[in-house]
Amino acid sequence: MKIFYSFLLCFTIAAIGCSQTKQKGTLILDNGVSEQLARFRKQQISEVSYGLSFEIPNQKEQDINSNLVLNLTLSTLKEPLYLDFKEKAQNLKTIEINGKSSVILQEKGHVVIPTENLILGKNTVVISFIAGNLSLNRNDDFLYTLLVPDRASTLFPCFDQPDLKATYKLSLTVPKEWSVLAGGFVKDKQEQGDFVKYTFGESDKMSTYLFSFVAGKFKSVTQKPGNRQMTMLYRENNPEKLQTSTDTIFKLHQQSLDFLEKYTNCKFPFQKLDYASIPVFQYGGMEHVGAIQYKESTLFLDNTATDSEKLDRAKLIAHETSHMWFGDLVTMKWFNDVWMKEVFANFMADKIMNPIFPKVNHNLQFFTAHYASAYAEDRSLGTHPIRQNLANLKDAGSLYGSIIYNKAPIMMRQLEASMGKVAFQKGIEKYIKKYANDNADWNNLVEILDAETPLDMQKWSTVWVNKSGRPLLKDKIEYDAQNRISKFEILQEAEDKSANVWPQIFEIGLVYADKVQVVSVNLKGKSLLLKELTGLPKPISVVYNYNGFGYGVFPLDGKNLEAVLTLKDEVARASTYSNMYENTLTGNALPVKAFDCFVKGIQSEQNELVLKIIANQTSSVFWKFLTEKQQNAKQKQLEDIVYERLQANLPGNIKKTLFNLFSSIAYSDSGKEKLYKIWTKETVVSGLKLNEDDYTNIAMNLAIFKHEKAVEILEKTRTTISNPDKQKRFEFLLPSLSEEESVRNVFVESLKDDKNREKESWVSVGLANIHHPLRQESAQKYIRFSLDLTDEIQRTGDIFFPKDWLNNTIGKYSSKYAFDEVQRFLKENPEFSPILKRKVLQATDGLYRAQKIKKETE
Repeated sequence: MKIFYSFLLCFTIAAIGCSQTKQKGTLILDNGVSEQLARFRKQQISEVSYGLSFEIPNQKEQDINSNLVLNLTLSTLKEPLYLDFKEKAQNLKTIEINGKSSVILQEKGHVVIPTENLILGKNTVVISFIAGNLSLNRNDDFLYTLLVPDRASTLFPCFDQPDLKATYKLSLTVPKEWSVLAGGFVKDKQEQGDFVKYTFGESDKMSTYLFSFVAGKFKSVTQKPGNRQMTMLYRENNPEKLQTSTDTIFKLHQQSLDFLEKYTNCKFPFQKLDYASIPVFQYGGMEHVGAIQYKESTLFLDNTATDSEKLDRAKLIAHETSHMWFGDLVTMKWFNDVWMKEVFANFMADKIMNPIFPKVNHNLQFFTAHYASAYAEDRSLGTHPIRQNLANLKDAGSLYGSIIYNKAPIMMRQLEASMGKVAFQKGIEKYIKKYANDNADWNNLVEILDAETPLDMQKWSTVWVNKSGRPLLKDKIEYDAQNRISKFEILQEAEDKSANVWPQIFEIGLVYADKVQVVSVNLKGKSLLLKELTGLPKPISVVYNYNGFGYGVFPLDGKNLEAVLTLKDEVARASTYSNMYENTLTGNALPVKAFDCFVKGIQSEQNELVLKIIANQTSSVFWKFLTEKQQNAKQKQLEDIVYERLQANLPGNIKKTLFNLFSSIAYSDSGKEKLYKIWTKETVVSGLKLNEDDYTNIAMNLAIFKHEKAVEILEKTRTTISNPDKQKRFEFLLPSLSEEESVRNVFVESLKDDKNREKESWVSVGLANIHHPLRQESAQKYIRFSLDLTDEIQRTGDIFFPKDWLNNTIGKYSSKYAFDEVQRFLKENPEFSPILKRKVLQATDGLYRAQKIKKETE
């Protein structure tokens, strides 16, 4: 009882203290970090350093006792000092301000330090606390922090905004068999019984979201691929993957460093570059200063890896390494410009690939990496500008998506082409030099680039960066009596019916029997008359966006859909297949005709990247836009064609791409039997290399396809997985694969508890299993469940999880029932978060379009 009264008294004092404090200032304190609070603190606070210690116990359920020594300089005492700590008040044990004990005051996720306890100039705040668990990603024998965009304040009290950069002095006490990794070098190591205390040297200056540490049962390897020593922590135990991948991983980091130092004219800006490979990591990677984190399955490849998978790994490493300059050294002022760090990371990664993969068509690689994903969001009712408004950092996670990761690099490539590569690079050099170890926004960059080009950067940027959507392009072509071009005009209009006009550069290919005449187009306004084409013979076909530079939906010659099959240029083929798909979704081409053309492409395509585009679009059209009658007529045909081509003498990467498509659609009785025999290794497809992960995926598909031996297949798979982390993942997924609907129901219902959603990548796969098109009759009852839980998913999940959650639930559907459920949900929830509504509309773009497309084709 005494403890209770003591706590009650403390709570009462805290409430009174907060009330008194509020009367002194003019700031309106809100949950999260408002733009008003961030701006005030930027003026109030400087010279920040965090001294942090965490005592990590053996059991993940136990508290982590922690301590903070915060040093800072204050320039005004007009307001209290507000620290961000989004944890229970009970997690705060003691506070000492400038050597004197203080009452603990907490309001709306902020620790309030009254002005009477502070002085102008240097101050020291010491806080003893229990670390928050939300962003600690605790597993049985390892943990890792992931604090982007505003999660540092869920771990420790801090100023959780990007423009208050600070240095960190960290100490970690961990079980003695554990390894550690953080942004600074280990300076001291002391054994303390069954634990070891690691003390790290002072880190480089960084924003709070870039602070991190990893601790657990990891193996480590250190190499010096250039003039810098690097260390990697990992848990992978496959000898072949380790032997095949380790040297390559270090080499790729060094190659990325070499390119970036030369391009930016700025040496690597931090004291170290180490990394950790984590099996359950939520993203591909995260660019923590001095301690990058990666998803293990992306880094470690074996001899079955395709060229595309190797390229994806290299791009990921180049992306995260690029962030050391773009994001870590120069950081956005506010998270409305989070896209700036991502666009440069992707844009530079694409450039870095050129010398590393000299045989790859990098224009094609750029197109396949960015366009489909950008279109998927930009065509939806949930589209948004590249640069978005952000009133409070608590909503920053919602800004992430394909617009900033994929449309933005397309925009940046258009900008570079319009400015010229030399002028563009010179501007980037100046930008890095001026804002090193500081913060900048898009307008700061525009000002620098504007000085390097006659291009009106403000006007150009308005539509590309500050407006949403994409153009629909049309043409007016007239021929004279001799069948020669007398008029060739290109027109554009905004898909959203606005007055927006996108200035852009692209090419048109006029296809003749013996050649393709390629013409450059510089479209600056609503229309462009190509006078240079006057007098040319009528072509067999006109191929728009021949070089894949343009952005939008281009005219499609419906009478010559299959002309794409004869194009020799790989980019032109990829761009035309993509344009065919986009025209299908906008209603300009029948799904069944596009599907037939894609199937012919599958039979003939020799380029892996182009084949991946065709395979993805074939699958999308089949599951979403063909009627049930059309699906029944086409499934066996597609299955047989893909399996037949698998028997041909083809490169291994082509066979792997074909097999992935076959494995996803082979649900006929004969298809299941073929797939089963491949799984048992009774059938060996010559030249097709499959690894343990592939056999696991086959087993999962066979279960979803209701193979008669599904239970036996799943059990054998479970017992033969050699990696303990992957075995845990498979055991988590087993209920979602069950043939018993009641077992699958229990799995879905369990996701109400956020503890069961901790492994977000696992949950996404489980949801995809539940809501697979072949299971939707039994799963559709969970559409509303999934929508109702979205708000909590946003609150408790990491930045990509809300969209993944929606993509793998309602995003799997094309039925009228599902459409009505979404409409009903939105109607019954008028106060639903606009940000989350946008995510719902993005995820259901295919669902919305399917209603109109199927209605017109039935």
